[in-house]
Amino acid sequence: MQTIRFVRGALLVAASACAFAGAVRAQSVTVSAPWVRATATEQKATGAFMKLQSAAPVRLVEVRSAAASVVELHEMAMEGDTMRMRAVAGLDLPAGKAVELKPGGYHVMLMDLKQPIKAGDTVTLTLVIEDADKRRSTVEVKAVAQAMGAAKPMAGQHQH
Repeated sequence: MQTIRFVRGALLVAASACAFAGAVRAQSVTVSAPWVRATATEQKATGAFMKLQSAAPVRLVEVRSAAASVVELHEMAMEGDTMRMRAVAGLDLPAGKAVELKPGGYHVMLMDLKQPIKAGDTVTLTLVIEDADKRRSTVEVKAVAQAMGAAKPMAGQHQH
């Protein structure tokens, strides 16, 4: 009887440690100044932007949002004389180095929007982070929609 209680207790401690380890991994990424570009009434796509910093080397491998049917990580880059946008499979987040998702660079594309996004709306994004051992964790982000040309959130606004 005591052996069963000990094993059950050990399993509970092990399960708690695993859950805590997942939470620590997810919390190692800091998100600053998240925002989404507000849309016009008939517009079906928009971008989301933020600054990411990780305590450990990880990779952003996916972004999800209920606001859109399709969510992709994109890169804008010059190809000859033309600026091109393309989907990328992931984005490395080196330890201790800020990586900015911004217009004209890496960003999140929200496509096939379920409804227009008005200035002031909050869009929830789920960032999927993968560590060196291929373990995944998530970070929830609340991004406020900004009108075109509006002042962007200040760098001091943080989320974890």
